[in-house]
Formats: sequence, C-alpha cells, structure tokens
Amino acid sequence: MTGDRPTGDSRVWRSALLARVVAEIEAEIRRAWEGLLFDLEVEPDSAEAVELAWLVADDPAAYDWRTVDGALDLLSCPACGSRLAQGPAACETCEFHHRMRFGAREVDRRHVPPGNEHALRVASAVTRTRHRYSARARVGYELMLPDLVAGALPTTRQAQAGKALINKLTDDECDRVVSFAQVEQLARGR
Repeated sequence: MTGDRPTGDSRVWRSALLARVVAEIEAEIRRAWEGLLFDLEVEPDSAEAVELAWLVADDPAAYDWRTVDGALDLLSCPACGSRLAQGPAACETCEFHHRMRFGAREVDRRHVPPGNEHALRVASAVTRTRHRYSARARVGYELMLPDLVAGALPTTRQAQAGKALINKLTDDECDRVVSFAQVEQLARGR
C-alpha cells in the first residue's frame, strides 16, 4: 500500500490512481447530494438536511445511488457513532444501511456499456467501505475501479479469469498489489 490519502481522510489507498478516482467519485457523490438539497430548497448543514438524509437512507429506491451515498455520508449511526453504513462490520445498523444502499437507482452513463453503472457502484461501495470485504474482494474491485470510471466493463470471462488469478494470492499479497500485472506476476506458476 502507498501513503496516498484523500484530503481529510485517514484511508490509505493502494495507488495514487485509486486515490484520485475515489476522490472523483466522492466529489460526484457530494454534488448529487447538494443537487437534491438545491432542488428541494434545503439548506446544507441544517436540521432539515439531516431529516432529508434519513428519508433518503430509509427509501434508497427513490434516488440515484450517488444521492443515497451522499445522504449516508451525512449521517451518524445511532448504534456505533460511525458514519452511517461505514461502521464496524459487526454493527447491525451500519450493515443494514450498507445493504440497503444497493436498492438505489443506477442509470448507465452515456457512452458506456450497459451494466457499467452497476459495476461502478458496487466497486465504489467496496472501495469506500473496504473493511467490510475480504482482501480478495477488495483487490479486484479496487484495481478495476479506474477502468470502470473510464467507461470500461469487463466481460464475464475476463472477470472470472481475474478472479481466478486473485484467488491464487495470499491476503497480504492482495493488499499490496497495485496493478493487475502484479496480480498476474504473483499468480504465475501457482
């Protein structure tokens, strides 16, 4: 892992590229949330904004996934005190809202293959809540995230081949690699 950190955040990313991509996604999430506040004429940082965030968190199917993630980012978990859906995996309230986020709408962006938005959304959720996932899940989604943002979508065959290589790595290796080329090199001959 490198020492690259998003501004104001304690997370450590596996590469500078991943740090930049996550920062872009988090900016999109903030803009989506701010857009909803603007559309509804709700002042940011107000009690009404917090109430709205709870409404969005409780009914994610009515909103785009970026808006839902923006609402979750605003809220604190009443059970563990962490940012909602980002607390320890053992927190049932965070786990509930983390799973509920996947009920939000996802509309493919223009000029990307159908399904790219779903893959982007899942990869960003795994990356932003990495402590909830295994080292093998993290490495696959984190390495693919920049390509997904760029509009790519691996075929099922490509994804299965990548997973087969990742499954040959140790957890420590999964946490240290910064590219699929490194995955292939480490997995070779195993």
